[in-house]
Amino acid sequence: MLGVVWVQIAPPIHTLTALRRNGERVDAFLGREADNLFVAAAMLLGLLTLLAVVSTVAVWQWRAHRGPLQATALWMGQIAAGAAAAGVGAALAHQRYGTPDRSVPLTPEDRVQYFTEAPPVFFGHSPLQVAVTLLLPAAVSALVYALVTVATPRDDLG
Repeated sequence: MLGVVWVQIAPPIHTLTALRRNGERVDAFLGREADNLFVAAAMLLGLLTLLAVVSTVAVWQWRAHRGPLQATALWMGQIAAGAAAAGVGAALAHQRYGTPDRSVPLTPEDRVQYFTEAPPVFFGHSPLQVAVTLLLPAAVSALVYALVTVATPRDDLG
């Protein structure tokens, strides 16, 4: 569900491919569209963090199962939810915007082609950047769980 919400609000990336006078092909972003590479990923991270806080508070209400097992299940669920949201968001964004055909023929009469690209779900393609995007909401969830635990010292945590 979160991936569906993200794909509706994430800004697309508008680019162009142009032919220079010397025959060289050039790819460029239109205006400040390069900022959307960051904004779209930050929006997904913000939605995942919101989900982490809300789900932690909701799970905390389940008094009979409070304890380390519930906290572990919560952060593992946050990682799975983040991966699912990113996967669904990427698939729906690709379906909505398609794949730009960068090999489109450019001629001296038709020098410029405009494209709309799908927004990215991660800040980059390295495993570390993907892991941080998925682990940060889980860490926020663990922090919120710890804060609620400290705020209720009389509860039995098993």
